[in-house]
Amino acid sequence: MTRVAVLGYGYWGPNVARNFSALSDCELYAVCDPDPVRLEVAKGLYPAIECRTRYQDLLDDDAVDAIAICTPVLTHYEMAKASLLAGKHVLVEKPMTSSVKTSEELVHLAAVRGLTLQVDHTFVYSAPVQAIRGMIDSGSLGDVLYIDSMRINLGLFRSEVGVLWDLAVHDVSIINHLIGQRPIWVSASGAAPYGNFENLAYITLMYPNELIAHVNVNWLSPVKLRSMVIGGSAQMVVYDDLAPSEKLKIYDKGVSIIEDDPAHKNLLVDYRVGSMTAPHLARIEPLKEMCSDYIRAITTSEPPLVDGEAGLEVVRIVAAAAESLKKAGERITLPARVS
Repeated sequence: MTRVAVLGYGYWGPNVARNFSALSDCELYAVCDPDPVRLEVAKGLYPAIECRTRYQDLLDDDAVDAIAICTPVLTHYEMAKASLLAGKHVLVEKPMTSSVKTSEELVHLAAVRGLTLQVDHTFVYSAPVQAIRGMIDSGSLGDVLYIDSMRINLGLFRSEVGVLWDLAVHDVSIINHLIGQRPIWVSASGAAPYGNFENLAYITLMYPNELIAHVNVNWLSPVKLRSMVIGGSAQMVVYDDLAPSEKLKIYDKGVSIIEDDPAHKNLLVDYRVGSMTAPHLARIEPLKEMCSDYIRAITTSEPPLVDGEAGLEVVRIVAAAAESLKKAGERITLPARVS
């Protein structure tokens, strides 16, 4: 039985604690938060748990097997490193850390110590994303040509980071999982009409074979949208995460080049317009799947779906976007992945 301690019981911690408490193959052993009021809330829901205001106390507790870090991003590195050094498996909320260097250090430390390091990119575990990945792997979409992603709403403003590190990490993690490759370059533009960090941003990711992805994130929209369009050469998919039903719609539409007329610099194009289908998707809670995968990885010593390396890739891309933003949209080249 894996005993889990949740660090942070503010916004996301209660959701993580709830899911670990519901799993049969682990025990929600402890909750840590500097606010005693938050600990009283946790104790009321889970009377058997240990409550601590200092996370270091849990690292010294031999009964704790695994840590789940649900605290602000600027605390992730310190807490995750201390947990790994104490011999604890680590699950850390997105993004893994706020820099490539610190994320690389955590990945290396977990590997050296033979510990599970997982990043909570919850949307990767969702039924729609897994279904899209299945379609890409099966070839039913054909070649993926482009991805357009939009994640916009009014607030919540963060005091420590902007929309790149808060919202864009979701879209980048999904796109990385779907494509399975590292972009060649990243470019970003944005603005900060309020506060010290960007409130809205636009990211362009160029992948091999001219696959292009575009991400729009925004805290200043009058409406909340969570949508993604995946354009394939055979079929196209619209993913609407806020739709009450039919979150995925598959369009049998596409373009075929009939003839290239170089003399007149014209393309003769055939537009294929077919039917739309909405596949049945299993009703699962992605966060529950993520928590279950964490326990499975610890128990079997096999990597989780979103391991430290996957989390590091997201940090690399978002860090490159942040650098591009500071350089007025300059393209930031990413090193080729070493196989």
